[in-house]
Amino acid sequence: MHLASYTVGGHDSYGIVTADGIIDARRRLGPEFATLRAVLAAEWIDALAAFAAASPDYAIEQVAFLPVIPDPSKILCVGINYQAHIRETKREPPQHPWLFVRFANTLVGHGQPLLRPKVSTKYDFEGELAVVIGRRARYVPAAQALTHVAGYSCFNDGTIRDWQIHSPLFTAGKNFHRSGALGPVLATADAIPDPARLHLQTRLNGQVMQQSGIDDLCFDVPALIAYCSTFAQLEPGDIIATGTPGGAGAFRDPRVWLCPGDVVEVEISGIGVLRNPVADE
Repeated sequence: MHLASYTVGGHDSYGIVTADGIIDARRRLGPEFATLRAVLAAEWIDALAAFAAASPDYAIEQVAFLPVIPDPSKILCVGINYQAHIRETKREPPQHPWLFVRFANTLVGHGQPLLRPKVSTKYDFEGELAVVIGRRARYVPAAQALTHVAGYSCFNDGTIRDWQIHSPLFTAGKNFHRSGALGPVLATADAIPDPARLHLQTRLNGQVMQQSGIDDLCFDVPALIAYCSTFAQLEPGDIIATGTPGGAGAFRDPRVWLCPGDVVEVEISGIGVLRNPVADE
């Protein structure tokens, strides 16, 4: 299934995305399941399949997409995690995942404008695969890690590069308001048994800027879940953004920065295209 969170008629909801439109799942499940995260927490995601043959409630054009999980308790992001990106940054491969955090209100949904902040013009794109946790995970071995995954989505880890280097911790440059994006859908794990087989492409105004198989990760998805679940208790709806391939704007010659009017697309096979215009704050 492909699941999405969205706003329609002034109300937030979630549902199943089909070729014909969106089947509203929140209305069918009832008020105790107010968000997709609540469905994951109850381990009811498989129950949504019972609605998959229903007639769509909305055309896709009728809804405004939210980040596919609007209210995660944690967003853990991995830096310097593709072999090509390691080479272009002229770093040695890390011995452990390099992690930083993002806040939920720094993300927008598919189709919503990304904001270039008024304090910088060095706004960059980073297309990534996002892993959404479906079952509580603590001290999970890599061999069992994928059983804790609800599904996968596209992620744009929009970065303000001059603020990123204010300290070695990355936090400031990664947490500007509405600077990143998540969506358009959650592709459930049953449709993607091996995320390493996926392919990612980032386009800026139609031009391919990043392109890689997920198998170029230094630390793959099971390894990241095992590592993160060792120091943190991962909860349903938590997000792990797995890192970006080579080709981001800061590592090009000449450098490429996002400007108002630009359109960034992150496409991952089996998931879809996360598309966002850029506007000034």
